[in-house]
Amino acid sequence: MAYEYIENFKKMGFGMFNHFGLYSVLGKGEWALEIDKLDQNKYNELTKKFNVKKDWAKKLVKTAKATGCKYITLTTRHHDGFSLYDTKGLNDFDAPHSAAGRDLIREFVDECNKEGIVPFFYHTLLDWYNPDYKNNFPKYIDYLVRSIEILCTEYGKIGGFWFDGMWDKRDADWQEDRIYGTIRKYQPEAMIINNTGLDSCGKTGHIEIDSVTFERGKAFFVDTSKKPLAGEVCEALTDHWGYTKEDICVKPAKELVEMLIDCRKFNCNLLLNTGLKGDGYIPEAEKCNLLMLGRWIKVNKNFIYNAVSADVEAENADLVTDGKYYYAIIKKVPMCTNTNVARAEEVKNVILKTDKRIVGAKWLDNGKKVEKVKKNEFAVAPFDYGYSYGARVARFELK
Repeated sequence: MAYEYIENFKKMGFGMFNHFGLYSVLGKGEWALEIDKLDQNKYNELTKKFNVKKDWAKKLVKTAKATGCKYITLTTRHHDGFSLYDTKGLNDFDAPHSAAGRDLIREFVDECNKEGIVPFFYHTLLDWYNPDYKNNFPKYIDYLVRSIEILCTEYGKIGGFWFDGMWDKRDADWQEDRIYGTIRKYQPEAMIINNTGLDSCGKTGHIEIDSVTFERGKAFFVDTSKKPLAGEVCEALTDHWGYTKEDICVKPAKELVEMLIDCRKFNCNLLLNTGLKGDGYIPEAEKCNLLMLGRWIKVNKNFIYNAVSADVEAENADLVTDGKYYYAIIKKVPMCTNTNVARAEEVKNVILKTDKRIVGAKWLDNGKKVEKVKKNEFAVAPFDYGYSYGARVARFELK
């Protein structure tokens, strides 16, 4: 099947996004150079402080795997123009010429391959470092295409490319046929994704694009009438994409669970970002919440990967299916307790809009039978005291 790689991408369901570069050393966000109007020469001096731990990639990939991610999208080059890979003489503004002293993308890909995680490459299209971006755009495109060619040929098979920044020059001749043709030449089954930005969520342009993006947006069903397409929501754990020391707004695990559910019910993937610190490690608070999300996925028997939108609607639940079973996902389920511990909450009933009968219903988190089933509806049982996973999932068949 010509587009099997797109279907495989959809089944991955959940990926980790990582912003990592010189801005990680500053700890003020990935746009600090531009927004704070920093001196370019002083910013370039951060290469001398880019001391990346030897085991950064190993720890990153193991955390992603424990979180339940099937792929990782890493910034190979962001808008500041600094590359985490060996640019093979295109310039010396790269990781091998920094204090890190080595090709960090090589380490990243090797660890992904060891753990069965699919590596994806984020690559900027706009560039604040290369003067040709402003002064000689055709020459800049030559530089960009050569950069992409290096990434396509030096690291084995990859999952895809995630481009960003075309929105900076919407009317420019980006030579998209040439850019995407380079990828198809060397990596014919790589996903090609081009972020449309905050103002154009869910839109796509070029015929070679394989997935629409919803940056910090809400998913909806993707139009696949012209060609097969995936959908991917990209969201950050904090208010920034790059590591920021003074950002304490870390999204809680409960919110992350609901975010993942809201993506899968529209057949979209979730790409969840955490900005790496200057040493390559995930901030501890963000790592903790990621691992709790991973627990929810594991407790619920990994149903989320093969789940697609169901052909039946329900009240008080989101409904998905894997083709055999239906899964009713109920958000904000309380735990069983007494009034000395917590306020009593009203018990919900999930009502399916179908004439079929619910058969063999059980809760995924403990394997217990769903009680009080009446043909096409059932009562939502609270979590047992001592357990609280936020959202609860009931699996059943309809006959």
